[in-house]
Amino acid sequence: MNYWHYGPYNGINIYNPYNYPIPSWAMIPASNPDHWGDYIELKDYGPNPFVVNIKQATKQNNTFRTALWTGKHLQITLMSINMGEDIGLEMHPNTDQFIRIEQGQALVLMGDKKDNLNFQKRVYQGCAIVIPAGKWHNVINIGYSPLKLYSIYAPPEHPHGTVHRTKKEAEEHDHK
Repeated sequence: MNYWHYGPYNGINIYNPYNYPIPSWAMIPASNPDHWGDYIELKDYGPNPFVVNIKQATKQNNTFRTALWTGKHLQITLMSINMGEDIGLEMHPNTDQFIRIEQGQALVLMGDKKDNLNFQKRVYQGCAIVIPAGKWHNVINIGYSPLKLYSIYAPPEHPHGTVHRTKKEAEEHDHK
């Protein structure tokens, strides 16, 4: 059985083993420069299926924390940390966390105890940080511009739809 479909777009062959109908727009390259500057509405899209240019959404975000997608087992948040500020020393006992830096420079601190953060690394654009559940950690902006990052929590750490415009607002919410 032949699963190859000869596409109408520049003669591109498309592998289609289930014979799904292929719409004509699927043959247009995803890197269409006409759509690079599109604005992304930053809100919580979970738990619905969702596709986003995460780099663009992260750089567009100007709030301390915005939940972009919250599901039953996973959450994506966007953060913008002002110069000299940090995310705040914290520990998630049952949550693993992944952070990717999209803009800026930071110092990452981690450790088993709140007063012994013996893991220290400088990070910058393109770096990924993996924080195991139960580790105390902080990320400090040491650059000259806002630190833009996204964080993935498993399971979710914040309520669906969370938006904290400032660090102060986040701290006030966390202490309630």
